[in-house]
Amino acid sequence: MGLDQMNSARIPLSVLELAPIAAGSNAARALSNSTALAQHAERLGYHRMWVAEHHNMISIASSSPAVLIAHLAAHTSTLRLGSGGVMLPNHAALAVAEQFGMLEALHPGRIDLGIGRAPGTDPVTAAALRRVPAPNGADDFPDQLRDLLAYFDGDHPRITAVPGRGYRPQLHMLGSSDYSAQVAGILGVGFAFAHHFASPNTLRALEVYRATFRPGRFGEQPRSMIVVPVICAETSDEAERLALPSAVSFVKLRQGHPTPLPSPEDAASYEFSPMERELLRQWEAPLIKGTPDEVCTQLTALIERTRVDEVMVTTMVHDHSDRLRSYELLAEAWGLAAIGVPDTLNAGPSSTVPMMSNTKIAVAAVP
Repeated sequence: MGLDQMNSARIPLSVLELAPIAAGSNAARALSNSTALAQHAERLGYHRMWVAEHHNMISIASSSPAVLIAHLAAHTSTLRLGSGGVMLPNHAALAVAEQFGMLEALHPGRIDLGIGRAPGTDPVTAAALRRVPAPNGADDFPDQLRDLLAYFDGDHPRITAVPGRGYRPQLHMLGSSDYSAQVAGILGVGFAFAHHFASPNTLRALEVYRATFRPGRFGEQPRSMIVVPVICAETSDEAERLALPSAVSFVKLRQGHPTPLPSPEDAASYEFSPMERELLRQWEAPLIKGTPDEVCTQLTALIERTRVDEVMVTTMVHDHSDRLRSYELLAEAWGLAAIGVPDTLNAGPSSTVPMMSNTKIAVAAVP
């Protein structure tokens, strides 16, 4: 499919990075690869790159988004950088405001704060991160979120978050369900849906977000994106070969035995049991793979179904060079260098604006 055929679907593409640790590699190499990918994505014309927060996973080196974002920002100049996301239950809201306020002060106009409600890990690790359980076992996410916004806006009655106050990054809610979609809509912030692992819920969550969206200080229009797993190669057979390590890794993770990404050769020799093949169907549902034309055709169809403003691509393959090449092939086929970023995607500059009381009440009322 040529560029003329996809003009109506040409929207910005971005990158979700997990800093994967491949078999035979280590965390230091994975983080170095993340830096190289950020620089590569910037040159190719990707709009933003987010880094995830995961803990106690031997195949993922991205456990501290704020630290990694600071490093990536120092090695790039125009690429937007952010968290995909910061799992707010794992942190004190004040610490998040200070960290991301500092990032925004150091790199004005380039920092995103994607906020998640899930812990991003297992219960034992979550307890170790928090050190104390949530009060009465209740979900205090709405309270944390109100505090976070108050710190950025300077509305907290007793505490001034420095440099968080007045240096608010662009805010997004992350989610895989209706809950986060409602919160994002009520607040009027951007919404990023985890299509890569919750694709059956994608259309419903986006519908809820648009229906509940309230224009305000964060933007006048809904701003939605989805995360899509993509593997792009010169041939369909090569894309299939490159996808095998992720398939094996997914199956092992779901069985409670996470492993680093195996090589394509080792993955090709793995024999999936009938039960594992059932798991593979879940993994394959959101995956887009193939040649540049095949990937662009599938992406265009997905965008038409979801009506999103942006697609965030995540590519999990064993070899770093294959990963860079996948992003390169996609960027060239999509025509990223020729796509400007709509003003609506840059909405939400840093500012100190009093929090509206009705927003506080609405967030607390979300089920």
